[in-house]
Formats: sequence, C-alpha cells, structure tokens
Amino acid sequence: MNVKKMSLLGVSIFGLLPMIGNAQEANQAQEANNTEIVTVTATRSERIASDAIGNQASVSGSEVTFIAPTHINEALQGIAGANISRNNGQESLISLRSPIFTGAGACGAFLTAMDGIPLRGAGFCNVNELFDTFPEQGSRIEVVRGPGSVLYGSNAMHGIINVISRPVGDGVSEASIEAGSWGYFRGIGSVAVQEGNNGFRVSGTAARDGGYIEESGFNQQKAQLRHEYDNGNFSISSNFQFTNLDQETAGYLTGLDTYRDPVLARTNGNPEAFRKAKSFRYWSTISTNVADNVRLQVSPYARKMDMEFLMHFLPGKPLEENEQKSAGFQSAFYINEGGDFEIIAGIDGEIGKGELKQTQENPTVGSAFLVNTIPAGKQYDYEVGTKMVAGFVRGEFDVTEQLTFLGGIRAEHMNYDYDNRMNSGRVDENGNACGFGGCRYTRPVDREDSFNNVSFEAGSLFKIDENNSLFARYSRGFRAPQSTELYRLQNGQLVADIDSVKLDSIEAGIRGNAKTYSYEIAGFYMKKDNVIFQDGSRTNVDNGASKHVGVEGMFEYRFPQDVSVRFNGSYAKHTYDFDYISGANNVTGNINWNGRDIDTAPRNFGSIQLNWAPADKVKAGLEWIYMGEYYLEPTNTFKYEGHNYFNLRIEAEAMEGVDIFLRIMNITNVRYAERVDWTGFTDERYFVGRPRAFFGGVRARF
Repeated sequence: MNVKKMSLLGVSIFGLLPMIGNAQEANQAQEANNTEIVTVTATRSERIASDAIGNQASVSGSEVTFIAPTHINEALQGIAGANISRNNGQESLISLRSPIFTGAGACGAFLTAMDGIPLRGAGFCNVNELFDTFPEQGSRIEVVRGPGSVLYGSNAMHGIINVISRPVGDGVSEASIEAGSWGYFRGIGSVAVQEGNNGFRVSGTAARDGGYIEESGFNQQKAQLRHEYDNGNFSISSNFQFTNLDQETAGYLTGLDTYRDPVLARTNGNPEAFRKAKSFRYWSTISTNVADNVRLQVSPYARKMDMEFLMHFLPGKPLEENEQKSAGFQSAFYINEGGDFEIIAGIDGEIGKGELKQTQENPTVGSAFLVNTIPAGKQYDYEVGTKMVAGFVRGEFDVTEQLTFLGGIRAEHMNYDYDNRMNSGRVDENGNACGFGGCRYTRPVDREDSFNNVSFEAGSLFKIDENNSLFARYSRGFRAPQSTELYRLQNGQLVADIDSVKLDSIEAGIRGNAKTYSYEIAGFYMKKDNVIFQDGSRTNVDNGASKHVGVEGMFEYRFPQDVSVRFNGSYAKHTYDFDYISGANNVTGNINWNGRDIDTAPRNFGSIQLNWAPADKVKAGLEWIYMGEYYLEPTNTFKYEGHNYFNLRIEAEAMEGVDIFLRIMNITNVRYAERVDWTGFTDERYFVGRPRAFFGGVRARF
C-alpha cells in the first residue's frame, strides 16, 4: 500500500479516536459480555458452543445486520480459516481449512446447509450453491472447519457452513432499504406475529446490482415463511423458502497484472454469459419427548431447483441446463440429553432425481483440433436417480465435572441410477465420429453405481476453569463422487472408476470466554486420500492425495469504553502428497507435484475488526482484510502476491426505532483480485475485485 493511501487511512482512524475516548463519558461501563453463545450444528440441537468438542465459529444475526453483506463472503471475513472467494455477482468458491477448489466435484468438499438441511440433494452439489442461502434474515451463520461430526454424512469433509433461520422470537418486525455504487439497490423486510403457542415470521429481500464490470449485474429475490408451535412437550418449526437469481456473468481477465488497470478491470470479455437459478425448499423440525429422558427429533424436507448458465469458459460456450428434485428426513433420539452420559442415535434417508443437458448452439472456434473434437449440438443429456440411507450413534461421557469424552460412528450408503437419454460413446449427437481420435465429450451407457462409507470421531474436552477449556478431536470425513464426476466424462473415458474421497483429521485447541476477552486457537493435521481430479488426458481419476497442516486463531478484547478489537488469522500449508508429473503450461519442463503447494491455497490470510460505540446508539467498525500470496498452478511456477484492503461501517439511531447506516468498502481503493488461477496455457486469469464502493440506507424496527 502506498504512502498516500496509508495517510488517508491514518486520518480516518485518528479522526475517530476522540469519539472513542469520549465513549466512556457518554456511556455506562459495559456489562459483562461473556454471554454463552449457542450452536446447533454440533449436535443438530441447540447447545452451549463452549461445550462443543472441536472447533466451531459463528456470526450472530446482529453482526450480519451491521455488516449488511451484499455477498455472503463479507459476513464470513471474521471467521479464521474461512476464505470465500466472491468471483462475480453472487457466485462463490469455498475454502475451509483447504485450498479454493474448482471443477465438477469441488463443491463436494463442503456441506452447505440451512438449519442443518443440505442445500442440494446428495450427489448434486454446485460450487456456487451458497447463493441459495438466506443469511440476510438469519439468526446466525455457523461454521465448522474440518470434518463435520458423524451426524453429517457425505460432503461434510473440509467443513460446514450452516445458516440458522431467524425464529419468531419476541415478534419484532423490521424493514430496511439501501442503495450503493454501480446501481445497487436492496430492500429487506421481516414481519413476525406471536399468538399463544403459534408464531409466524415472513421474511423477504429483493436486490439489484448494476455490476462494477460491464454487463455483470444481477437481480435476486429471496422469501421465507416460518411457522412455530410449542406446547411444552411437543414443538414444530416449519420453513418454506424460495430463491431466484438472474445474473449477467463477467468473464475473467488474462495477462499479467491486468486487474490493476482501471479501464481493463471493467471490461467483460464474455458479455453473453449468464446464470439463472431458482430454488424451492421446505423443511420442518419436529421434537417431542417419547419417554423419560428420551427426546425424538425428526426433520422432513423437500427441495426443487433448476438452473441454466452459459459456460463461457469452455470452447464453444455450451449452455448447461440442470434440474433436481429430492426429499428426505433426518431423525435422532436424544437419550439423557444434557446428562453425564448422553447418546444421540438416528437414521437419515433421502431420494432424489437430477437431470442435466449440455447443448452448444454455435460451431466451435479455434484450432483444427478443437473444431473437429467439439461439434455443435447436444453434448450431454442424462438423468440420475439417487438413494441415500445412513445410520449413526454418538455418545458423550462426563468422566468428571472437568473432563468429557466423545465417540461416534456413521455408516452411509449412496446409490446412483444413471440413464443416458442420447447415444452413448465418443460421438456427436447424431452418432458421427469426430476427427483426431474422437469427440471430446463422452457419454457412458446406462449403469448403476453404489458407494458405502463409514465415518467416525473421538474427542475430549477439559475445562480448565469456568472460562477456559482445552479440546482435542480425531475425525474422518468423506464424500461420495458427485454425479458429474461419474457421468460427465471426456476423451473416451466410458467408466469413471473412482471411489469416495476420505479425509482423516486431528485437531487440538484451547478456547476461552470471559467478561473482557474471548479467544480460540486450534492446530490441525489432515490427510486426504482417493482425491478425485482430472488428469492431463481429461480423465477423472481418484489416485490423488494431499496433506493439510496449520493453525488458526481468533482473539477478541472488549475495552471498558465500548470498544472491541478482534483478530482472526490462519497459517496453513496445503500440499500434494502423491507423484504426478506434468509440465508447467509449456513454460518449464515436467515437474512432479509431490510436496508442492496446491494451487490457490494461500498459506496465510486473516482480518481485524475494530468496533466502537462513540456515543449512545451509535456504532462504527473498521475492518482490515489481508490475503497472503499463493501459487496459481500445481507446479508452483507462478503466483499472486496477495492484497490488503479496509472497510468502514457506521450506523446510528436517527429517531426511536429508526437507524441510518453507511458503508465504505475498500476505502483506500486498492486494486486487487478476488481470485487468480492459470488458464492452462500462458496467462494468469484474474477475477477482479471491486474498487472503493459506497452504500447507505435506513432500517426501521416496529
């Protein structure tokens, strides 16, 4: 960062310091702020987070309201070890104790959920599926880094992002409206009614973004209806959620440091690209006591979604159309819940059907090889039926008041029934052979595949005193191959002979929460086998392996003058752990990947949040985002140097029940890239970050 920008930042901070100093005179001393945080992700029921064996982090609903994220990555910047790459519009790629994964099965490394219910059906994940969540009106966002517990199955491997719905609560309703740079506009509203044992909440949001890059705007709508009933012995909460996204998608920039050029950064090399996605979800949580110290909880659910998008990043720019329907349930008996020896045991099940069609309208442009191997027309058209069933048991035993042990196991069966709805083999849609050995896209014949997996966990928690504790945990996560990895094949591969990916994790840490401070520091070692990747011949294989070792930490200190500062950071090394020889994009000779850093895996990144209340009913926050350097491809020949930028947020009560707020994002106007990778030829590929942006609005509570 240059001297001018540092000076601007200094003026901003020191100009606010007098208000911080006056905060003690303007306000009473802060009350004890060690209120226990709860989590539902740890046990699929509400528990005290400090008693969870293993790491967990969360962003409260009030924090989300203050952050007012235009993209979910803004809400998760304060979670150590979480790196959500924005890409363009509402698209995203996830990193939780991992590199940024791309490709057909990349999304399978993470479980994304609403109230513990996965967003997508088993086997049908999508790398951008976070745009189907509703954090704007959530109670909180919970994050688990590393394998989830045995209560969650396939995909909960590198971590879980779980958005918890906002309850009816005390019946508070609110509405907000805001506008910002590049034609951004958003309205959010939530109305709650409580009548006796019944409660209703209706929430919705509508957003429009003109886009910083040319022809890259989006329109997005979300709505959720929630009903709650509780008579003391029986409770049920039901949710109906709808989302719609209509997005123009910006392509990437190529060429060294092109993202730094303010003119080039706004150009869109793929103005024809788009993404349209709709989803509908229903889920309920039913809870009742069936015997003394035995509670049954059942969560039925159903989903339907469809999406179409232009794959501008592929030769010929084909259109993908996919649709999926699924229904299932989660169930568990909670025996002696909260007692010295607690057992959770249950069965989960799901059935689903997914369809995918890929069609190229125009002839391929490029080399003779591409023109001959990628003909226009229909390239894939298939349907996949799925069945999943799992059983689990998990127990916690208090050896003493200070020491608790945990153990659990889960067995899961996943079945795919694939039906190819066009001709099979390495031919075009009319059955004609392609030149240069055959067509690029290969369609297997009808088949059925099954995968059986077992995960387990063991851990312990030692309470040093009422505020501090130690934890350690060993766990195994897994993911079955995704349907696209099994049936969307290329270059003559007629059968994807791949197995489930498995990850073994060991972590240990210490955490604490007191009146003036809270903290958590955890170290981890993870080894992943049967890693699925696409080799040099574009064949899906599963003989990869990787290692992941690191430490992540959070420390927050709360000053008496209503000032708090929070530090979040991660240092980790993610490396290939198998022999695979490849060239470095025609630039260097053949290089073995073994021991080298995985691409798009920064060793260090983090953030600092400084929040203060300079006067009664006034709050401001200054945030520093730091991203370290990382390599762009597996041979570690090219790298991105990283970036730093700052965000400023201010809100104040203008009158009773009415707040005004202002956000200045990237206040020093840093030119940076949200993500960088390699084209596979001779160029860096940049997904451009946004320069300085202003947002402001008003929020009313009633």
